[in-house]
Amino acid sequence: MLLCADNSLYGGFTTDVAKRFATHVAGKGAKYTKVHRPLKVLFSQEFESKHDALHAEWAFKHQSRQKKLQFLKQQGISMQK
Repeated sequence: MLLCADNSLYGGFTTDVAKRFATHVAGKGAKYTKVHRPLKVLFSQEFESKHDALHAEWAFKHQSRQKKLQFLKQQGISMQK
């Protein structure tokens, strides 16, 4: 999960978090992060399979912002830039 400059949250699938984050920062990632500049990685999680990871990504993208913020708070993660 990435924190973007406009305080929005972005979630996606990758096998290499650091490399994917660098791609997003360089403006070569997803369309969303080209417009909403990513600032930092807030959270990442490993999964047993690609299927499980993609399912989690889908679930994340279908949650409200409120639920995402609640999750971050439960994990003790700060949204500060």
